[in-house]
Amino acid sequence: MASAAAQRAVANLILSLPAPLLRLMCGGGVVHVGGRTLDPRLQFLAAQARKQPAMTQATPEQARAGMTGLIRAVAGKPEPGVACEDLYVQGAAGDIPARAYRPANQDPDAPLMVWAHMGGGVIGDIETTHVFCTVLAKVTRGPVLSIDYRLAPEHRFPAGIDDTLAAYRWAREHAARFGAPAGKVAMGGDSMGGNFTAIVCQELKRVGEPQPVLQLLVYPCTDVASQTPSMTTYGEAFPLTSATMDWFMGHYLNPGDDPAHPKLSPLKEKDLSGLAPAVIATAGFDPLVDQGEAYAKALKAAGVPVAYRCYDSLAHAFVAFTGAVPAADAASREVARLVREAYEGRIG
Repeated sequence: MASAAAQRAVANLILSLPAPLLRLMCGGGVVHVGGRTLDPRLQFLAAQARKQPAMTQATPEQARAGMTGLIRAVAGKPEPGVACEDLYVQGAAGDIPARAYRPANQDPDAPLMVWAHMGGGVIGDIETTHVFCTVLAKVTRGPVLSIDYRLAPEHRFPAGIDDTLAAYRWAREHAARFGAPAGKVAMGGDSMGGNFTAIVCQELKRVGEPQPVLQLLVYPCTDVASQTPSMTTYGEAFPLTSATMDWFMGHYLNPGDDPAHPKLSPLKEKDLSGLAPAVIATAGFDPLVDQGEAYAKALKAAGVPVAYRCYDSLAHAFVAFTGAVPAADAASREVARLVREAYEGRIG
């Protein structure tokens, strides 16, 4: 089996070709959908993915292995000047693996960010967004604590949320260990990790506990109950399709769970006032793009400070594609800069 470095080298060599040639290799021209134009490198990757069996035909174990292989091929190199420490934090049902990131340029006033990775609550692990966490730490000048929460179907809803909430509480008690001010914690996540982050902020409000300094939601899933237009318009997008979302929910939900409950669909919460300020980023070619935008608008309407960006040419999971897609790397760094600005009190 080729090493991760060899896989990255081959992928980068192909994806460095001029856009017209990449499109020619895909057997098609420019992809325009819903008024947006897909990045040619993502177009090429999508064409290659269509040659493989769909995730919906795989077991969770097979899907996890497939994600690992994809990330190895498209992830960039970790950001220099960021120290990593593997550790365990207190989860809802015992210790869970975690990884702390501390930048050499750390600002002693920056909060500790608890980060939850993508994967529909079924796949992904601490390596999935490892590179982005190094970028986030370096650019924000703050420590990051990435957690390896429990996955379905072995641990269905609400196990992952419970672990994320427990990790936030642990981080509040131990923030100073990572060079952050005592009790000063932010939260973030992408895709299902964004879902967990939004839900935890709402749960903290319900029980009267302090909100995070900031919530970072990257292409979040905020409504598993509704069929928004983007679920159809971009329903066959790469790497997330509407069918894959259904596959995730089939493994994640318990029989009898109500998808419209706010602990599954945070957009359904009627009162969003008093929640943490938010940085929300979406991708244009993503079934979830409407959900992220709708949640940003709902938070703003409730008086919550929000910085919202949509990266029209990109697709779901772009923070994991930084080594193969330059536009994804640029977007990831801009998201991190928005977080840094929010730490400095500049948001919107």
